[in-house]
Amino acid sequence: MRLSDFWDRMRRHFGETYAESWAKDFVIARLGGRTVEQALADGFSAKEVWQAVCEIEDVDPKLR
Repeated sequence: MRLSDFWDRMRRHFGETYAESWAKDFVIARLGGRTVEQALADGFSAKEVWQAVCEIEDVDPKLR
């Protein structure tokens, strides 16, 4: 998954404004206690981060 695809899915799920805020503030245990932004900066793949988001959020199956 490309990073642009990841952010497109985040915006489609959370909304244009909230996606970036959520990515900055919400800590995900599966990502070692990192936020989305931290995990991506630390080298986690976009696909791995998206899967972690999908595990804790009720993401539309079309976006999974």
